Amino acid sequence: MAALESVQRLDFSTRSHVRDVEVVRREFGARAPVLVETVRLRRKSVVKFPDGQRRLFTDDALQQATPTVVARHRARRLAGRMVHDITCSVGAELDALVPVCPTVLGSDLDPVRLAMAAYNVPGAALARADALTPCSRNTVVLADPGRRADGKRTHDPNRLQPPLPALLDTYCGRDLVVKCAPGLDFGALDWSGEIEVVSLDGGVREACLWSAGLSENVRRRATMLSSAGRATTLTDADPDDIPIREPGEWIIDPDGAVVRASLVRHYAARHGLWQLDPRIAYVTGNAVPAGVRGFRVLARLKFAEKALCQELSRLDAGTLEILVRGVDVDPDALRKRLKLRGTRPYALVVTRIGDAATVFVCEPGAQNPGSQNPCA
Repeated sequence: MAALESVQRLDFSTRSHVRDVEVVRREFGARAPVLVETVRLRRKSVVKFPDGQRRLFTDDALQQATPTVVARHRARRLAGRMVHDITCSVGAELDALVPVCPTVLGSDLDPVRLAMAAYNVPGAALARADALTPCSRNTVVLADPGRRADGKRTHDPNRLQPPLPALLDTYCGRDLVVKCAPGLDFGALDWSGEIEVVSLDGGVREACLWSAGLSENVRRRATMLSSAGRATTLTDADPDDIPIREPGEWIIDPDGAVVRASLVRHYAARHGLWQLDPRIAYVTGNAVPAGVRGFRVLARLKFAEKALCQELSRLDAGTLEILVRGVDVDPDALRKRLKLRGTRPYALVVTRIGDAATVFVCEPGAQNPGSQNPCA
């Protein structure tokens, strides 16, 4: 710890990196690589962990570790329960669970990660165990299978570590929570509980499977979190009746958690909006919900590059934000082909309405400055 404190005082900037590494080598010899690596990971970790400068990590463990805001959200749902994190790694989930759960057990096969977890979370009980060998009773089982196979990230449930089907079989009948990548094919899962998709500050971070005993009679949930501590939830138990109308004055791209959880209709119903097309995730209306970014429609065109070019020239377009859904268009390639020479910023929403590829020319995206809660 004293060595780490000494090394953390060094800058390791682009200019000083070689010199700083040499200083560490002279002072700490063979320990230099692990000291430099730990300092590098601690500095990188602050994006996920406000207190990352006090923790220990491996590179792979940090990449997969749950951000503090997301871990605390999950812990609130498990408050008061005895929880066993069977893939505890360096303890990111344990740290959120210990303050709100009477008993918290962490287990992992990797002795180095367990040692790091013991340092990071002094209040957790730890054991070295295989995730597919149950070693606790009467606990909620929490798992975060590894998502790398042969050195590459995988979305194949059978190639996770441990494999997802084996994990579900092993703990069949137990209260179970499984953190997954948001790109997982939910349709291919034989899952009778809840699928929760979580975003943080607008970016989708994970999907989480909650067994039936923990799911509150909900099958799909979108949870939108912010680093400032706000949390908003939408579920398939919410109303989803929306009108069929022509596009309104505004187009809104819902939070990715809403889209991945297939709750676009529910989102639209909550805010008095409707869909551009039943198969497309863009919603539209004549007002933008508080705290949400919307695109005010200036023109609607059949998607044809020549006509679009003429319209953008007339508008003196110089820069474009391009959103695409339902049409095979590469935004960067389209932007180059349009050869803009104007001075004003605009946005394009390229999508499909019925069988027709359609483009909306819009004002740059603007957020309604009301409540910053994206689903209030």
